[in-house]
Amino acid sequence: MITIKDIAKEANVSEGTVDRVLHNRGGVSKKTEATIKAILKKHNFSVNPVASALALKNKFHIAALVPDFNDADLFWKSPYLGILKATEDVKNFGTQVSTFKFNQYEKASYLAMFKKLLKTKPSAVLLVPTFLNETKEVVQFLEQLEIPYFFLNIDLEGFNNTAFIGQDSYTAGYIAGKLMHSNQPNLCNFLIIQSRSSITKNNAIFKRIEGFNDYFIKKNVPYKIETLKIENLNNQQETKKAINTYLKKHSDIKGIFVPSSRIYMLVDGMEQQFLENIKLIGFDNTPQNIKCLQNNSVSFLISQKPFDQGYESIRIITDYLIKNKIPDHKIFLPIEILLKENANFMDRHELKIENN
Repeated sequence: MITIKDIAKEANVSEGTVDRVLHNRGGVSKKTEATIKAILKKHNFSVNPVASALALKNKFHIAALVPDFNDADLFWKSPYLGILKATEDVKNFGTQVSTFKFNQYEKASYLAMFKKLLKTKPSAVLLVPTFLNETKEVVQFLEQLEIPYFFLNIDLEGFNNTAFIGQDSYTAGYIAGKLMHSNQPNLCNFLIIQSRSSITKNNAIFKRIEGFNDYFIKKNVPYKIETLKIENLNNQQETKKAINTYLKKHSDIKGIFVPSSRIYMLVDGMEQQFLENIKLIGFDNTPQNIKCLQNNSVSFLISQKPFDQGYESIRIITDYLIKNKIPDHKIFLPIEILLKENANFMDRHELKIENN
């Protein structure tokens, strides 16, 4: 979507100058006006009169509560960049967006950042409900204040969130099961790696596992599916010992499903003999995971389009606030299957935002 800022940059003028031309306010030279109008025509740019009028009367504030990221765990970088891109696009509609990042492993951080967020008096809140009990506490405040809230990425049931924006985790897990089966048609056993047991029990991870298991049940495939729980995949020594010890005792395992963005941590710890003989399927196009895909350690990655999740969430909330457009309760983004041949870490929008 082309914005006033984009038009101004292309015309080498200020956003205010573009705004004056759009609304025929004068004070612009004929030459500059002609240049701007030519660019507007080229991009088929038009002002939405309803949204424009509403934006002049109302100033809305969206507050986003999302997990922080680091070099070892880059997944949440993509939704964050998507939010930043949308922030630029919606500001011309009188909508401001503030992002508050919390430590995804600390419940106290989640609550502390929410309290900080609440002080900004948001018109609506976008949050990643990482912790179940703490989310109940958070939404109680929001509901008392009559602040609409939206869930991003993690779809918790039993809440009055206006909408959920993210992946259909059950279907994604079902697709992973189908990929695993097609990749290993002969009778054999599979292993599911679980971790972070302290995090909410009703999240995307567990729905993916449910979908994966249901594929084999519904297709009446007589495969045995084992589960290995590793409390902290970030602990390289623990992960290496746990996976290699298990695989040495269970030589019948021919496929491993990691329903999270950390499959690369498993690959880093696995002995070469296992990497050569076991098919691995994981989630998300983080740089580390893409590297595993490209060096043939991982067979498939399932992307939940995290950049688009962040971007679409802000756009949907903006339409809700400005146009009173009620969204579907569940907004699922396309499920993307990545192979070595089609894997890209970032789309052009994400790369542009990061470079800026």
